[in-house]
Amino acid sequence: MSLMAKLLGTARTVRDLPAAPAPGAVLAEAERLRVRLGERTVLDGAGLTVRAGQVLALVGPNGAGKSTLLAALAADTPAAEGTVRVAGRPAGEWSAAELALRRAVLPQAATLSFPFPVEDVVRMGRTPWAGTAREDEDEEAVRAAMAATEVTEFAGRPFSALSGGERARVALARVLAQRAPLLLLDEPTAALDLRHQELVLRICRERAAAGDAVVVVLHDLQLAAAYADRAAVLHGGRIAAEGPPAEVFTAGLIGEVYRQPVEVLPHPAGGTPLVVPVRQR
Repeated sequence: MSLMAKLLGTARTVRDLPAAPAPGAVLAEAERLRVRLGERTVLDGAGLTVRAGQVLALVGPNGAGKSTLLAALAADTPAAEGTVRVAGRPAGEWSAAELALRRAVLPQAATLSFPFPVEDVVRMGRTPWAGTAREDEDEEAVRAAMAATEVTEFAGRPFSALSGGERARVALARVLAQRAPLLLLDEPTAALDLRHQELVLRICRERAAAGDAVVVVLHDLQLAAAYADRAAVLHGGRIAAEGPPAEVFTAGLIGEVYRQPVEVLPHPAGGTPLVVPVRQR
């Protein structure tokens, strides 16, 4: 029995554990979402479907509603109107413990007030499985997540002593260790160097190839074009366009949404769209 299970005072928890999703299965969906933060309407009629086996990128300018939509899909931000379903059920019908088995969330900021060692921070991702039939996977899940994110070498260091980029990778390792079939990642590349930006998006692709659904908020349109199966372009709290990046990343749409003239060119090696700002010389 794990330490967490002992603390909870139970050997095994009777809980409906999620099965591996079928390819293309809908793992989350939002319909006609309206979300207000203070006096501001951040989402206004947004809708989205998230399927197993795909990477879905949420892109758009600052304030478009990307992070709010992600938080609504995670059932962390309530909607004034509309519906969010996770694994086929309204999100509010899941208990917090059941929801944590079905979706893992990476917020923008990774902060801890106590100097936990890195390995303990990653192990926190296994908390939802404590006392269940799958708690025996804890050690392997933690090792695999740390190896994938290249944080094994500083497993014993305090989380508070890490750089911003190192903290971001540890936070991602915690999410991977959780082994939920739906991953919701909010700007996971923001603090990372070039190598680790590519590493994170390769991990996203690997998780999708293994059958998970990945929703990732990105500011880098090149990363979205290179790694996402689908992209949703948000503008003014709505989905302005959604589909394969090669279809939705057009000069007209991107220029209008970002209020910046752009050219969209095919990458010479693979044809994925390259979005290039039009600059005055």
